[in-house]
Amino acid sequence: MFSLKDKVAVVTGASQGIGRDTALALSGAGAKVAVAARNEGKLAVLVKDIVAKGGEAFAMKMDVSDAEQVKAGFRQVLEKFGRLDILVNNAAITRDGLAVRMKADDWDAVIRTNLTGAHLCIQQALPTMMKARAGRIINIASVVAQMGNAGQANYVAAKAGLIGLTKAIAMEIASRNITVNAVAPGFVETPMTDLLGAKVKDDLKTRIPLGRMGSARDVAAAIVFLASDEAAYITGHVLDVNGGMYLA
Repeated sequence: MFSLKDKVAVVTGASQGIGRDTALALSGAGAKVAVAARNEGKLAVLVKDIVAKGGEAFAMKMDVSDAEQVKAGFRQVLEKFGRLDILVNNAAITRDGLAVRMKADDWDAVIRTNLTGAHLCIQQALPTMMKARAGRIINIASVVAQMGNAGQANYVAAKAGLIGLTKAIAMEIASRNITVNAVAPGFVETPMTDLLGAKVKDDLKTRIPLGRMGSARDVAAAIVFLASDEAAYITGHVLDVNGGMYLA
C-alpha cells in the first residue's frame, strides 16, 4: 500500500460510490480525510466508519456548485488540519436526455456541478498547495468523456471539460511541484449505475473486454496511487480504469 501518512485529503462527492470508497482508501493509506457532499447523513456514517478503522476524518456539507459553500468548506479544512495535500474532485450529477430536448436547467446544473465545481475547489486548494510547494489534485472524469454517450451530452461535455481543465492546470502549476491528473472510470457498480437495470448492465458487460463492471475500489486504488509520492513524476495524465472498454 502506498503511504499517505500525515497527508490531508479533501474528497468531494464522498457520500457514496467512488467518493466513499476513495475516502476509505485514502484513510487506509494514512491520510486524514475531509469528506464533502450534500447528504449529511451519509457523510456522518462514512466518518464513523473511518474512525472505527482507526482513521481521522470530518464531514462538511458542501454543494460544489456554490462558490461560498466551497470557500467555507476549505476554510474548515485548514482550521482543523492546518494543511491540504490532496484534492479529489469527484462530485458529479446526471440529468440525462437527448440533446434536441435537453432543458437549459439540466444542461446548466450538470456543468455547474461536474465542471465548475471542480474549478471552484481547485481555486480554493491552490493557494495552500502553492505555498507548501507540494500537492496532488485528482479529477474524476469518465470513459464517456473519451468515447461519447448518447443521451448524456451535458455529462459528457462536463467530463471532457474536466480532462481539459486537468491538462491546463497541470501546466500552470507544475513549477510548484503540484501534480494534476485525472482518473477516467468505465462503468462502475455504484448507486448511480444501479439505476440502469440488469439488462442494460448485461449489455454493457459485452462491450468490456474484462467481462465485468468495475468496482468503486478499483477506482479508489488508482486515486491512492496518483496521490502518493510514487506518482510524483506524473502530471497532466488521464488514467483509464475501464476494463479495456476504451483503448486510447
